[in-house]
Amino acid sequence: MLETYSLLTTAILLLLLAFVSTALYGKQVGNPALLGNRDNIKPPEGAAKRAQRAHLNLLENAVPFAIVVLTSQALGLSSAITQTAAVTFVIARIIHAFCYIAGIAGIRTFAWLAGVVATIVIAASIAI
Repeated sequence: MLETYSLLTTAILLLLLAFVSTALYGKQVGNPALLGNRDNIKPPEGAAKRAQRAHLNLLENAVPFAIVVLTSQALGLSSAITQTAAVTFVIARIIHAFCYIAGIAGIRTFAWLAGVVATIVIAASIAI
């Protein structure tokens, strides 16, 4: 069950990152530009671009996480290991997003790796 809540939290984080990315981009180009078709506005830069990349990176990593969580739940598999891994994924991804937007590369990379390892741990728990 904790795994499912972790997946829900990941979905909420995805939505929040989309809003943050758009808000930061709006500060660069102005909200009227965002309300248009966006054909002739400059691409995001700085924190807005990093927020966009953080969002896309989470999306890329949320898919395998969702697959292993939903598979484990469908099989009725839940343990202290899978629960810890699921919570670790969420915490790592929150840290990753914050560090990505703030431009803190070293910690960001470690947080990304922690999220990937957490996903692998849940997948391995299914395979065992």
